[in-house]
Amino acid sequence: MKITCIISTFIIFFSCTSKKNGSDNNQSLMTENKIVVEDFQAIIDTASIEGAVLIYDLEEDKYYSNDFVWTKKGYLPASTFKITNSIIALETGTVENENTLLKWDGEKRRFKTWEQDLIFRDAFHYSCVPCYQEIAKKIGVKKMIKYLDTLEYGKMDVDSSNINIFWLEGESRITQFQQIDFLRRFYQSKLPISQRTESIMKKMLVIEENEVYKLSGKTGWSIRNGNNNGWFVGYIETSSKTYFFATNVEPKQQFDMDMFPMIRKNITLKAFETLKII
Repeated sequence: MKITCIISTFIIFFSCTSKKNGSDNNQSLMTENKIVVEDFQAIIDTASIEGAVLIYDLEEDKYYSNDFVWTKKGYLPASTFKITNSIIALETGTVENENTLLKWDGEKRRFKTWEQDLIFRDAFHYSCVPCYQEIAKKIGVKKMIKYLDTLEYGKMDVDSSNINIFWLEGESRITQFQQIDFLRRFYQSKLPISQRTESIMKKMLVIEENEVYKLSGKTGWSIRNGNNNGWFVGYIETSSKTYFFATNVEPKQQFDMDMFPMIRKNITLKAFETLKII
């Protein structure tokens, strides 16, 4: 009888501990399926940058990277947050659909493509920062925090003083593993959002589609204390498999910054080639 009670107590304790520390337990499991790919590092070194490519094979439950230490560091999400910002905008009714018109206020903006009225879908693809700053302000602090908690998106630092910039500067952080976890839950319909929002977003995320693959994702670029940090996150679907990716890189001193907008995607595609994904 005593043995039965002890076993029962152990099972109850283990069950409660697992539920309480679910995310920590998940992190420990990752050590069993991490594969270091030295060719990824060669790609990065050749490009005169530093950082990491992280690719997750959904079917095989395996992660591939050149630097798993880098992948666990938190960085500002920058414009990759437009994925989450768009989801929250649609869910709250702040934006009706992908064709909602966002009016230009006539103010000079960083890029000419931003100096015009844009529909929501184009504002996403042009990565129009002022457009999304207005959207964030309309969503408001209370709703933003509520949805960020519900969606379990990184560790965002949001208040009334930074509602329009918290993803671009400040203390908000997200890791490459967290980016992939969020995208995977989105892709597998595990986020607590409507089917309508999910459908709109999956269409908006598509970057390229051909006979070999369909690439969906978003880039991001932040400058903090003079340091440039770049993202490319998303997923790629082939005829037989789906892979999720989160690339995070920073330029070395001798890097030509005119190449930075393109290098994030280019090295990710080369990493796909290395794994024979494309």
